[in-house]
Amino acid sequence: MNSHKNARTTFEGRKLLIERIAVMGLRPAAESAGISVRTARKWLGRFERSGPDGLLDRSSRPHQTRTTVDEVLSRRIEQLRRTRMPMRAIAAVVGRSVATVSRVLNRLGLSSLKALEPASPVLRYERDAPGELLHIDTKKLGRIVRPSHRVTGNRRDSVDGAGWEFAHVAIDDHSRAGFVQMYANERKDSAVAFLKAAVAHYAALGVKVKRLLTDNGPAYRSRLFAMTCQTLGIKHTFTRPYRPQTNGKAERFIQTCLRQWAYGRVWQNSAERTAWLPAFLAYYNARRPHSALGYKPPASRLAGNNLLQLNS
Repeated sequence: MNSHKNARTTFEGRKLLIERIAVMGLRPAAESAGISVRTARKWLGRFERSGPDGLLDRSSRPHQTRTTVDEVLSRRIEQLRRTRMPMRAIAAVVGRSVATVSRVLNRLGLSSLKALEPASPVLRYERDAPGELLHIDTKKLGRIVRPSHRVTGNRRDSVDGAGWEFAHVAIDDHSRAGFVQMYANERKDSAVAFLKAAVAHYAALGVKVKRLLTDNGPAYRSRLFAMTCQTLGIKHTFTRPYRPQTNGKAERFIQTCLRQWAYGRVWQNSAERTAWLPAFLAYYNARRPHSALGYKPPASRLAGNNLLQLNS
């Protein structure tokens, strides 16, 4: 009820009624206010229990309503919902309205079908020392011949047949120190060449790679890649199929590379973009604060006067 605050029958009128009851008594005060004795007694009781707040309007919604859905029907609705049946179909089966079924499902926490398959808890981990685990992945990037329609805004200004190039990325699990190289493809020869380069890079930082984590791509499943890992003394493990979250540190590093390097500015061509890659890596590893490291750069977790610290 949204009436005027000074109206006769609302809050101000009820306060006047209480004052008159104290002076005149219940019945005369009710008659002077033009209301029944029963109504006057109701407002007096509310005032005695709650003070002036008791004279405010209350919601007309009942505290409890009769329901036609008993425990058996509620369980039946829940069983049908757990088979991923829509609300309207459930309503037709159980003979109740869609609104009734919706209220029951809301009470059960099953209004959304996502509730039937709750997300798996995120399991975060971190190795105790640099080199204990190295994450490797690849990202396909569009080759740049010249700035085209995404830069100029002209849809006709396109470059057909430019092709692709591939960024091979590696990131240390403990320090988050990253390493990236560009290759023409993501085949086994490129993957092996990048692995050797990554091992040499981290060795120059005083880090010996002991274990490697990759996805299940053909290059990483190849016999050549397995033999290379064995030669380098690296234990190779794979992520769960269709679970890129397992290799989440590499995936997150790739997203940072895309935003702050690969697509972070307008490049005239791919050669220019590749030429700026060492500068980006020097910034990422030596100066960029990392939230997982207490907002310190990856170089802070690498002991000794390594190359990263010399760039800081």
